[in-house]
Amino acid sequence: MNEEEKRHQARMQKKKELIDAKVAQATEERGVLIVLSGPGKGKSSSGFGTVIRCVGHGYKAAVVQFIKGTWDCGERNFLQQRCPEVPFIVMGSGFTWETQSRERDREAAQLAWQQTKELLRDESVYLVLLDELTYMLKYGYIDAEDVYEALRNRPREQSVIITGRGAPPALKELADTVSMIDNKKHAFHSGIKARKGVEF
Repeated sequence: MNEEEKRHQARMQKKKELIDAKVAQATEERGVLIVLSGPGKGKSSSGFGTVIRCVGHGYKAAVVQFIKGTWDCGERNFLQQRCPEVPFIVMGSGFTWETQSRERDREAAQLAWQQTKELLRDESVYLVLLDELTYMLKYGYIDAEDVYEALRNRPREQSVIITGRGAPPALKELADTVSMIDNKKHAFHSGIKARKGVEF
């Protein structure tokens, strides 16, 4: 083994010891609250990827999709066709700028939220994805304190992922993990049409 290889091996051994020590310190087992926010692309994609990971391990997952209800959605198509055991609740009114009716959107959000609360009480559900929930909080369609109370009181083993721009500070404070996805560049801003199978 040459000197460069020896140095590399020594660095990797030190790194392994640090990582092993951190893994050993993480002893608490419970579900986590994950918030994926920020202006960048990929928040919902990450959430749906985790749903598929959960189902792949044999656990029960559920999805509640706010905002995008009337869109053709590849993730919804896949789960409903290939994983019909995954509850998939869709807020019926779709994008708020499509309905242009605050009252209709609020009613649709309230209906979806009441169904969501049932999931957040169900001990058999290992993971719940609340896609684009942050918009419901921003627009005041759902009472924020009701949301936070339901999240705090969910079953201990249940994890929840919340996606959407503009996550409020109180939600980020409540979360165990917060990832802010930045937007450095987006094809749409250059006039490139959203691509089926990639963007939706």
